[in-house]
Amino acid sequence: MAFPVFDLAAFEGAHQDARHAEAAKLDKICRETGFLVLTGHGVQDDTIQNAWRAAATFFAQSAPAIQAVAPPYQGYPYGYLGPDAEALARSKGEVTPPDLKESFNGGPLHVPAGTSGPALDFCYQPTLWPELPAFRSAWEEYYAAMEELAARIMRAFAAALGLNASHFDPYISQPISALRALHYPATIDAPMAKQQRAGAHTDYGSLTILLPQAGSQGLQVERHGDWIDVPAPEGAFVINIGDLMARWTADRWVSTLHRVVAIPGQPARQSLAFFHQPNWEAEIVPLDGSERYPAVKSGPYLMQKFQAAGT
Repeated sequence: MAFPVFDLAAFEGAHQDARHAEAAKLDKICRETGFLVLTGHGVQDDTIQNAWRAAATFFAQSAPAIQAVAPPYQGYPYGYLGPDAEALARSKGEVTPPDLKESFNGGPLHVPAGTSGPALDFCYQPTLWPELPAFRSAWEEYYAAMEELAARIMRAFAAALGLNASHFDPYISQPISALRALHYPATIDAPMAKQQRAGAHTDYGSLTILLPQAGSQGLQVERHGDWIDVPAPEGAFVINIGDLMARWTADRWVSTLHRVVAIPGQPARQSLAFFHQPNWEAEIVPLDGSERYPAVKSGPYLMQKFQAAGT
């Protein structure tokens, strides 16, 4: 199949009739695959390249330097997670060996005044910054750009769902999103049975903005029993719907199973994944007014999903 592509700038700049047509196109993509290649995003190339360099420099450090920002205790959400720390397929109930990847993870840039309890203990814990020149500034610049891009995509989503463009704005005024830099080491030997670079899973939140290494291979989506390769064109992002958005739309839109496949002889691979999540207290109920899903609050829902994927 030709992988779906959506031009965000074309949608935003279109007149009314053309805008409706673009919104209908986006709705069709989200109904059928829940994955798309996003062009016309407007994120500055310097912002992207600085983030790439920061991530590459981090993973090129010595083991002691990398481990210096490992989580201080089990369940701490940010910092460095090594190759044996996560098995994403477990979030779908499948028992597998740990994924063949390592990551650096960071959370929101600001803590809202008055935050306490589980929100403070979980998503608003401090990011553990490595002692690398320019790392934090590059990371925060990229995070802020992703937060802005996610808000624009959510406005396009609102149009695709036939809602007022600002419908989602109150739900994402203080999002609890996370940014993850991923490094998949080169594979030499055959992986263990059921082991992948990232096990088959769905994402948890409203949407994910993935920046894959241009031309890289391995990301696949499952549709009707087949695994389909996701392209990684230069200068584009890959966007996918998460479980929370599927609930929100009463399964009008699909949160698609995906994985990063592991086979012998693969080169190392990097990506940056921004997991957009509505405000901690945002109450998510089906937009169609149905009782297909009970109401959930964004933060506790995310925390439960996160804990299910740990090893």
